[in-house]
Amino acid sequence: MRKKRRGLWLSIAIGFAALVLNVIAYIMLPNDVVAHLGRLGYLGAFVVAAIANATVFIPIPYYPVIARLAQVLNVWGIILAAAAGSALGETVAYLVGRTSRSAVQQTRINNWIQRQMRHPWRAGVVLFAFSAPPNPAFDVAGLLAGAFGVPLWLFLVSVFLGRIVRMSLVAFAGLAFDWLLP
Repeated sequence: MRKKRRGLWLSIAIGFAALVLNVIAYIMLPNDVVAHLGRLGYLGAFVVAAIANATVFIPIPYYPVIARLAQVLNVWGIILAAAAGSALGETVAYLVGRTSRSAVQQTRINNWIQRQMRHPWRAGVVLFAFSAPPNPAFDVAGLLAGAFGVPLWLFLVSVFLGRIVRMSLVAFAGLAFDWLLP
């Protein structure tokens, strides 16, 4: 029990540290970077999200960029462009999982995920649920989806819909906290 509680507190501490670092990056992000990406328009949001999500296991803090772009461009355009780029970037983890099916360890959580991935509607719900919140562990879900043979179209649709939720949170937080900027 004590070990579980320590793991919970460690997860909370890591999440809080990530939040603080993203807020600092949001405040410190140079205006010329935002202006340059703003000139690229929605393509800038798409590319930043795609590159950030294509890196497996190496987090790239792109939320501050999306939040700041939402302040200068149409918020819904930014949400859709960033969600599409994010979903496309996540296909890297999916394809790595697809090519390394035999490397999946037999653990309780992996066995549960594998049972869910066998049913298309449950696989879509699980992928949506894992991709919607700001969750750095989604790469594992992408790897497992590829390894367990989830169809690519189902993976992309589920992740895109989940990322609309996530990017909405990020973009509207950027609009709400624009008063933090100098």
